[in-house]
Amino acid sequence: MILNQRDDRHSAVIEAARRMLTAIRTAPKAKGNDLIEAAIVEGDDLRRLSEAMLELYAETQRPVYQRDAANILQGDAVVLVGIRRQPMGLNCGHCGYPTCGDKPAGNPCAFNAIDVGIAVGSACSVAADSRVDTRTLFSAGMGAMRLNLLPDCRLVLAIAVSATSKSPYFDRK
Repeated sequence: MILNQRDDRHSAVIEAARRMLTAIRTAPKAKGNDLIEAAIVEGDDLRRLSEAMLELYAETQRPVYQRDAANILQGDAVVLVGIRRQPMGLNCGHCGYPTCGDKPAGNPCAFNAIDVGIAVGSACSVAADSRVDTRTLFSAGMGAMRLNLLPDCRLVLAIAVSATSKSPYFDRK
């Protein structure tokens, strides 16, 4: 049997994305509270995510949504990383308010945002070890929130994943 890489590329990307999910789950979290949610988006759902981003472009006229909506379709998958908001009760002031009680309910706890960042870093490290190309996109995260792909998460980032001869995520127009 001969297995050509071009024919197996999608499977390789999904395998790497699955390892990225493991890295997200095992990444350190503030006070050991695992509030992180993660998922892989591919196929028809990837097209739905792109369409949601185009809706955001139509509403906001921010070109980043239009550019990234086309860009995610050049890869094979998007890994989503989100967090359910929960103040850590540390009264650290890092969010800009003196205590957790002073912080408006809609504002995220700084540690929630830090946890997402650490999880994204862990996932991208695994992707690099797997030699797949990635780009972290807030725009696709916003599209994922619009579609409620990670229920109860109000802070979502997306990592586009590809395995092509040239990364589609850099040197973009």
